[in-house]
Amino acid sequence: MYLIHAQLASPAGMLMPCDAAAKALRLARPEEGVEHVSAHANGPRGPVLGVYLLADSLAQAEARTAALCERLLTRHPGFTGWSLRRAEAAFLAPLGHGLLGPPARPTGGPAGRAE
Repeated sequence: MYLIHAQLASPAGMLMPCDAAAKALRLARPEEGVEHVSAHANGPRGPVLGVYLLADSLAQAEARTAALCERLLTRHPGFTGWSLRRAEAAFLAPLGHGLLGPPARPTGGPAGRAE
């Protein structure tokens, strides 16, 4: 299973339609292996769809997600003027780490004492 983030670009001032995730899931084709779609209207880099799908490779998962998003953007009237910026794997930090690595300041030293 892969989690692919599809970063979308909206025209100025337009909000992501509230039914974006449900509509994308309905537009998914059985052979695409889409299991779940979540929508994040205010992601740190803009609107994002999170697509969970089964695929044989990362490249296949990203391509399927891009195809699904293109269908969504052309068939959903709320996405007029929107575009797909990228559809890439979501890289997640290990538990207890920050977004890109360990926390800036460790919370405990040797033997669990605060530093």
